[in-house]
Amino acid sequence: MSAIAGLDDETVRSMAVGSIFDDYVGKISCLDFHRTEDLLITSCEDDSIRLYNITNATLLKMTYHKKHGADRVCFTHHPNSILCSSRYDLESTESLRYLSMYDNRCLRYFKGHKERVVSLCMSPINDSFMSGSLDHSVRLWDLRVNACQGIMRLRGRPTVAYDQQGLVFAVAMEGGAIKLFDSRSYDKGPFDTFLVGGDTAEVCDIKFSNDGKSMLLTTTNNNIYVLDAYGGEKRCGFSLEPSPNLTSEATFTPDGQYVVSGSGDGTLHAWNINKRSEVACWNSYIGVVTCLKWAPRRAMFATASTVLTFWIPNQSKLNEECSTAEAGHGG
Repeated sequence: MSAIAGLDDETVRSMAVGSIFDDYVGKISCLDFHRTEDLLITSCEDDSIRLYNITNATLLKMTYHKKHGADRVCFTHHPNSILCSSRYDLESTESLRYLSMYDNRCLRYFKGHKERVVSLCMSPINDSFMSGSLDHSVRLWDLRVNACQGIMRLRGRPTVAYDQQGLVFAVAMEGGAIKLFDSRSYDKGPFDTFLVGGDTAEVCDIKFSNDGKSMLLTTTNNNIYVLDAYGGEKRCGFSLEPSPNLTSEATFTPDGQYVVSGSGDGTLHAWNINKRSEVACWNSYIGVVTCLKWAPRRAMFATASTVLTFWIPNQSKLNEECSTAEAGHGG
């Protein structure tokens, strides 16, 4: 599988299923790529956490977490260590765990949230991480300390994300408001607030592009928006087919030029955000996709429902497209 170079419409259009993992029992809750290693982690309703090598599409490790369950997952900086939110007994149990996949050990518990954690992200530059819960709080933590380092009470379903430089984090709350904080002095309050004009649906996912210039929002009413991360202006927006009780996830490509998302009718879509146009539409082959992320350093993305699929460029299709383009150009 090739390392990422410049993506273009033809390469994105050529993406096709390279590997399928259909041995899950239940819906896959979450997936995350490691920032610097070729690894993917998934969590599932069957209480499993699975670690994959994405260069050769192999399962490296599978652990079960029957006591707490496995809901949201994300990598820490160490390739064998992850954060995982609990699914069961949230009133009385540890809502977050810091786990070693190497020896299946819990390195630390984090107590505080009283309801399900719906957003979890690790700082790209240090040991800080954030969690947003249906108990209407966002908590800030440090991997090295059990106690919560900071808490924000807010209305609505909170969603959190760090920018790729770790200097800023975004919190989405009721009414589609996005507040930006300086991660070094968040206690001073937000330095900016954006509103997605005309859409008051709750934001269920936020991602920053790698260059920090754009922000990708997915809302609970199946709209996707790309905002300018500095001024909050809407660069483009796309609507998807709804799917009852399911929210889709969208992702930037590593160059920030394309957005890929699932839709409620079981299709996948890719848009060129500079041209504001759709460049590809695929059958997902696995029904409605609930988790979707593009690998940080590869021409590859992963999608999940009750099945996990890896998508890579189909070289023969790509060669065919290039030949057609050249023939057209020659004519």
